[in-house]
Amino acid sequence: MPDDKTASPMRDARRIVVKVGSSLVTDEGRGLDERAIGEWCRQLALLARGGREVIMVSSGAIAEGMKRLGWAVRPREIHELQAAAAVGQMGLAQMYESKLREHGLGSAQVLLTHADLADRERYLNARSTLLTLLKLRVVPVINENDTVVNDEIKFGDNDTLGALVANLVEADVLVILTDQKGLYAADPRKDPGARFVDEAKAGDPALELMAGGAGSALGRGGMITKILAAKRAAGSGASTVIAWGREPDVLHRLSRGERIGSLLVAQTQKTQARKQWIADHLQLRGSVTVDAGAAAKLRDEGKSLLPIGMTGVEGEFSRGDVIAVREISGMEIARGLANYSSFEARLLCRKSSSEFERLLGYAAEPEMLHRDNLVITR
Repeated sequence: MPDDKTASPMRDARRIVVKVGSSLVTDEGRGLDERAIGEWCRQLALLARGGREVIMVSSGAIAEGMKRLGWAVRPREIHELQAAAAVGQMGLAQMYESKLREHGLGSAQVLLTHADLADRERYLNARSTLLTLLKLRVVPVINENDTVVNDEIKFGDNDTLGALVANLVEADVLVILTDQKGLYAADPRKDPGARFVDEAKAGDPALELMAGGAGSALGRGGMITKILAAKRAAGSGASTVIAWGREPDVLHRLSRGERIGSLLVAQTQKTQARKQWIADHLQLRGSVTVDAGAAAKLRDEGKSLLPIGMTGVEGEFSRGDVIAVREISGMEIARGLANYSSFEARLLCRKSSSEFERLLGYAAEPEMLHRDNLVITR
């Protein structure tokens, strides 16, 4: 291994989130792969015995449910997907529970939706539960709650869920196990000579240009979701490793510092926990558009957003909701907690704080978004 490569970040990591995809967990849809799940659980146990805290984010419930129901093609109707998830989740949880127990580890099933992480109180409750489980040496096995979720509140893929969990518990490393050796500059299934990317900076826009769409009929992901997950996880300081899930002893070897797969390195500076929660919202209730001067003050000077710099308001939101800040071009540059509702914000556009009481009937905060509750996204 060349000396200029960064060692695996798992070597010194204390808290690790591992995500495995549907094609690996279900052996390309043939049913839960007991041998593979058992092997990952064995490696998780090795990590735990070495003093690491581990969380497993596992796809596979819908694929396993399809197999149990005798469905060869993934359904499109939401109620059929929910039914498949309900059936498959039973087998998935049982498999992890039995395999982890063989190695002396307890397990806990945790099902999440975006609504759980978008609501501040539920977010903190989920964090507290996961940290308590880790303290008890219980391995949380996390999946999206497909049984009750709908398209409006879906994470969309478990790569995103893995990144959000990494941020939730402030993990040191996110490991995404997939059916590819790692990240390539082009699709290796179409271009055998595609260059392998062994190391890059998480969030580098060039990575998104390299990645293609979903490559499996079973899952909803693809390399692009892994690139975006690494970018998201980097916000809380977690680097990401994308590696082949069937690489022998992959997790244990990574923990010893060996370089396997593609390493996407996080920036050293972590986002504050509250601001990371704001940044991690997948669905926003609305947005405000700002002029060039206000955009520059937000990005370059770290200022709060004042209504006088706002030129428009989109959507319907309440005080305390997370909203986006957009330039005139429509590009999002920031997001934060609104101090005013959308109705009030429309009244305050282009107005100075001295006019607030006349317009609203009361005097409140001078900022639309205070800098302490605002995060720059671009």
